[in-house]
Amino acid sequence: MNNIHAMITAHPNPTDGLDVDKLAEVLEAAGACAQTCTACADACLAEDAVAEMRNCIRTDLDCADICATTVAVLSRRTGSNLTVVRAQLNACIAACAACAEECERHADHDEHCRLCAEACRRCEKACIELLATIS
Repeated sequence: MNNIHAMITAHPNPTDGLDVDKLAEVLEAAGACAQTCTACADACLAEDAVAEMRNCIRTDLDCADICATTVAVLSRRTGSNLTVVRAQLNACIAACAACAEECERHADHDEHCRLCAEACRRCEKACIELLATIS
């Protein structure tokens, strides 16, 4: 059992019907995605053709912020509002899809973009799977 899963199950309040395993997957994937997107944006800034990377940097930073917010919102187990949880998961899915698409355009020549796209797709998938379990 990883620390995220252990922390969720140690909380005295219920998980509001959220699948604990899927919730833990989203928290892990979104945290990793936030870090990867931040690092990718920084790597894009170091590229010689930084002006050509402007949209990639923007989508990286948007995705990093939304993933970090997703982690914060989903980590709060006291009195969750499932309407807000759904909206946040949808925002994370949209940000991850947009960032993955942009990074995939650069993945053949920029390894950091390839890695970022992979992290975004993993987070997108985890969010979709958790969202599907919310009644």
